[in-house]
Amino acid sequence: MRGKLKALAGSSILHVLFAFLAMGSWAVFANRMYPMPRPLISGFVQGVLSGCLTLFLKSVVEALSRQFHGFARLWAPPLIACLGSATILVVIHALSGTPEIMKTIAVPLLVSSSYAAIYNYSISGGRLRNHESEGS
Repeated sequence: MRGKLKALAGSSILHVLFAFLAMGSWAVFANRMYPMPRPLISGFVQGVLSGCLTLFLKSVVEALSRQFHGFARLWAPPLIACLGSATILVVIHALSGTPEIMKTIAVPLLVSSSYAAIYNYSISGGRLRNHESEGS
């Protein structure tokens, strides 16, 4: 049973589906005061964007983490990932006509940025400590 649960928790499809449903629902809620179908379109757009960002964020943070050294390794990859995500979210929502862009992207951006920072620290923290101890 544990093996099945672990496989389910590690499933990329499940993560993407969860991101689509959770953040798409948030976008519908954030735009609920506008006439239909605007909230549904905003929700669909955010759901697709969140699903895609969920798939690629881990890889982007890993790649960026290898590009920086020292203290910059801790802050630069999540900052760049956050700025890239914010840019993509704002541009796509503006193009799709989302009425409440900032409200719509606030929660997804907070979640993805937090994930990027925590994940980056988890993969970079040990290398940073090892690098500093080698230099002393």
